[in-house]
Amino acid sequence: MTECEATVEITNRLGLHLRAASTLASAVAKFKSAVTLIRGKNRVNARSVTNLITLGAGKGTRLKVRAEGEDATEAIEAVKMLFQDGFGED
Repeated sequence: MTECEATVEITNRLGLHLRAASTLASAVAKFKSAVTLIRGKNRVNARSVTNLITLGAGKGTRLKVRAEGEDATEAIEAVKMLFQDGFGED
């Protein structure tokens, strides 16, 4: 099983709010790998919009992304692109 990790930074003005969290959860759902977002001691399943919002991650927040599974590398790349693109918002 492949395991990948990356650090991402929230660049969109509104942070990881409902629409951004929904976009992220939908993107991650396409992969078989388990994808987790980590902020400090908080670890959440990236498929759960509710859990993503509980991170309270605003603009400038740095998060760790971890993926475990057969398509972990692709999942991490997709997540990184979403964050770099500001979830298509700004």
